[in-house]
Amino acid sequence: MKFFVTGVGGQLGHDVMNELARRGHTGVGSDIAPAYSGVADGSAVTTMPYVQLDITDAIAVERVISEVKPDAVIHCAAWTAVDMAEDDALVEKVRAINAGGTQNIATVCKKLDCKMTYISTDYVFDGQGTEPWQPDCKAYKPLNVYGQTKLEGELAVSGTLEKFFIVRIAWVFGLNGKNFIKTMLNVGKTHDTVRVVNDQIGTPTYTFDLSRLLVDMNETEKFGYYHATNEGGYISWYDFTCEIYRQAGLSTKVVPVTTAEYGLSKAARPFNSRLDKSKLVAAGFKPLPTWQDALARYLKEIG
Repeated sequence: MKFFVTGVGGQLGHDVMNELARRGHTGVGSDIAPAYSGVADGSAVTTMPYVQLDITDAIAVERVISEVKPDAVIHCAAWTAVDMAEDDALVEKVRAINAGGTQNIATVCKKLDCKMTYISTDYVFDGQGTEPWQPDCKAYKPLNVYGQTKLEGELAVSGTLEKFFIVRIAWVFGLNGKNFIKTMLNVGKTHDTVRVVNDQIGTPTYTFDLSRLLVDMNETEKFGYYHATNEGGYISWYDFTCEIYRQAGLSTKVVPVTTAEYGLSKAARPFNSRLDKSKLVAAGFKPLPTWQDALARYLKEIG
């Protein structure tokens, strides 16, 4: 198959391209930078075709993707700086990327009759209660600009296409870029004590594992909404940090605090980010490994 992948300068796009190469698929990567700007790890991304693309430019999106003529588009590009998105001066830029850019891609996919995968988020829900969110639940109520614009992207895809995968993920970490694990490791090396929230509950997602699942999906016609995070049970950010330090051999003391006590975030965060993944198994897809196992592999990968 031939794939077009957006956002290859980010954590997920990078791993998707590598997974495509491992399986012998053809991949064309794109991002906003003039040249590929991700990690130079000697992996497949650096050896596959790359094209600069601003997804908010509808004419450029139509031209570039039409020239590639992919069988499937995996759309990983997004504005993901959650707190920055709350800045009034940036809201329309965030919307232009997450909603408008997604609509531009969906429009071309419809014209080419190709599959589209849209990476979404637990932030499309309000995060209340304790019940895991179901993938086909339509009780959307985003708490922040990021969640609202990602929801608008979902609606652009589902309103334009029939051949789509909308995959909601949470707590993402990967080799290529910043993430919670890297932040906590840096803090743990320079501080004796760290305060971490214990009232936001969810599950981490390792992009290396997720990329395998996304390619699995695109090798089928089992379209629809899915939730995909690593297995291993629901945890808090506090629990995650404790396990990061345990596996990394750091003795930093972790102090659990409430979101209110922590009080540093500009954007409201959902308390309940539990995503029900049973639909994956029902559709015949292989679940992701446990987050504990993913963390161990990731720590080894980053040395």
